[in-house]
Order: sequence, then structure tokens, then C-alpha cells
Amino acid sequence: MKIVFATNNAHKLEEIRQILSGTGIEILSLGDIGCHDDIPETADTLEGNALQKAKYIYDKYHMSCFADDTGLEVDALGGAPGVYSARYAGGAGHDSEANMAKLLCEMRPFTDRKAAFRTVICLILENASQPVTFEGKVDGEITTCRHGAEGFGYDPIFRPEGYTETFAEMGGEVKNRISHRARAVARLAEYLKEKAKAQ
Repeated sequence: MKIVFATNNAHKLEEIRQILSGTGIEILSLGDIGCHDDIPETADTLEGNALQKAKYIYDKYHMSCFADDTGLEVDALGGAPGVYSARYAGGAGHDSEANMAKLLCEMRPFTDRKAAFRTVICLILENASQPVTFEGKVDGEITTCRHGAEGFGYDPIFRPEGYTETFAEMGGEVKNRISHRARAVARLAEYLKEKAKAQ
């Protein structure tokens, strides 16, 4: 089964391919299908952005596809940065260093450092009547400073519940087993495998 992952994020693409390796599901990148568009992400929820991106690719290329959106939701900040996680510090592009610096600064007054990473995936299959969504979530906390050099985004300052290391310290293999994206992708893969069996 071939399916397009509607993302321009090379890290996410690599992560998803690793998680789905051995399942018989071939993940195509936007580059693989000749799409170099800047896909809009203007919804105010993770679910809305995932649907918007998947629908954009499906409507233009008529291929089975899925898109995701991920947010870091911090309790003390009322769920921020949430849907704005990638562009939290403002400016052009996704500046992870600036985003982490802003978040660490805003967290200084708080002792409650509880947070959760949440990923929502929206899948649109050819000839399906409607999109399907899958969610993955991992609870944890924001550290007081950066730890580790692996991963991307907020990984150096997020420590998942039950672990002593941040995502950036534990390495890709462990992270890909327990992460929010891994949990959402596991649900996606299960669904796709059931669909493939039924055909």
C-alpha cells in the first residue's frame, strides 16, 4: 500500500518511516509526488490543521494521504503553545531554539511543570466516504534547561512520565516506541492493516 504523508518536515517523515517499517506500507513524501507547495495550516486546532493539510493533498493529487499536527500543551500556560508550538517564538520558519528559549522563560515562575505532547493524524483514503482521525498523547513535564542532542523541536526540554531522560537524551529508537506520534501512528497502522486485510 502506498500512501502520501503530507509534511515538509524531514524529521517527521523519517520518524514515520521508521515506525511503519516492515508493515508493507510505503510512505511517499511530498517530494516523491512532485508537490513543493507551502501547504496551509491556518486552523486553530490540531485536528483542523491535520484535516486541512490532508484535504489539500487529496483534492490536488487524488491519492490516499495523511497529515498530522502536533502540539505541546503546558498546564501552567493554559495549554499553550498548543497549535502554535512550531511558531511559538514568532518569526519566519520553525526556530526550535527560539521556541524553547521562550517556553523556558515563560515557565520560570511556575513549579507546576506538567505538560503533554499530542499528535492528531487525519487520513483520507481513495474512495473513502470521509476522513478518519487518530490521536496519540504522552504526558510528561518541562525541564528547567535543555538536556540531550537527539530529536528535534522541544525534545531537549520534555521529559515523558516514568522516565528520567528527555526525548532528546533517550535516542530515536526509544522515543519512537513511546512518543505521541508513535501512539497515533500505531493506531493509523492498525487501521490500514485491517483495511488491507479486508480488500
